[in-house]
Amino acid sequence: MTRSHTDILIIGAGIAGASAAAELARTHRVMLLEGETAPGYHSTGRSAAVFSESYGNWAVRALTRASRDFFHHPPPGFSPHPLLKHRSWLHVASASQAAALEQFLATEDIAGRARRVGPEEALALSPLLRPETAAAGGAYEQDAADIDVDALHQGYLRLLRQRRGTVLTGAQVTAITPGARGARRWLVASTAADFETDIVINAAGAWADQVASLAGVAPVRIQPCRRTAALIELSDCGISDAWPVTIDIEEAYYFKPDAGLLLVSPADETPVEPCDVQPEDLDVAIAVDRLEKATRASVKRVRRTWAGLRSFAADRSPVIGFDPVAPGFFWLAGQGGYGIQTAPAASALAAALVRNEAKPPELAELDPAAVSPARFAGS
Repeated sequence: MTRSHTDILIIGAGIAGASAAAELARTHRVMLLEGETAPGYHSTGRSAAVFSESYGNWAVRALTRASRDFFHHPPPGFSPHPLLKHRSWLHVASASQAAALEQFLATEDIAGRARRVGPEEALALSPLLRPETAAAGGAYEQDAADIDVDALHQGYLRLLRQRRGTVLTGAQVTAITPGARGARRWLVASTAADFETDIVINAAGAWADQVASLAGVAPVRIQPCRRTAALIELSDCGISDAWPVTIDIEEAYYFKPDAGLLLVSPADETPVEPCDVQPEDLDVAIAVDRLEKATRASVKRVRRTWAGLRSFAADRSPVIGFDPVAPGFFWLAGQGGYGIQTAPAASALAAALVRNEAKPPELAELDPAAVSPARFAGS
């Protein structure tokens, strides 16, 4: 098979790979490989994504804050549709969860973005709630939003092609080996074509450790977890699109309106092997049970169910940077379900690290060491 040459080869065309490819195509020849027949089939295509600056751990929140300007002001022609639709967030706490609410509100970078609300206001904001569910009140984030995931993903793929980058689908990677010219050159074999490249970027999501193993690179122990969601029709209860995302302060469930239905999740994180994950009946039943216990809602019918993969490193922060042992092998993985809301900043950071440039000014508060794969060295 003839071998093609490229500067950078990215494995995985979900939001992580697509956004990094679009950023890097401005200065490099980029090939984006996707094993499925279409980009974004797994986690990206199943995400009910939100933009919330109070969601995730500190590194995730920093990347989210650094992504805000992009979401509000994307490049001209990036998308024919707005990337965001206003959707506030309400964390609620029962009496027994008061301490968890206090801890959340006391977090320094959250305190200025989420305000305390009392039980009455929480019930006014999210009228389905039972009074006891919000007995301790809640934390309200006014400036959160729903993300149009498809518009964001397609915008990056469009930008990649405009910059003469290439997307190749149905290209399952089968081998990655150092080239004859030394460790800075990689040979990548796939079911569609073979390549020679200076840099391999591992954006394979739940399969990131498997891709690393193909290259003889030590895994960083990315763990895929199943997250379940369902669209619910309620009995004798109207649903207002103005309601916020309502989430238990300890993330035992969340729900939000979705086109006249209610999207609900038990916020499960069940460890699984990388796969085309499907919802389990038990998890759907748990979601319904938790919704009915926390609210006055009575479920009439479950209209649709699905599951996606959230892939975490051990410390729940993303993994972005060159492998400390394998020159030219770059990690872009472990987004943990926050990959959509952090994509603009994560891709900008990845591009800066690949180019050996200073990090973008919007990322001034984030030390790249906090997300570098080097933090796992020797573990």
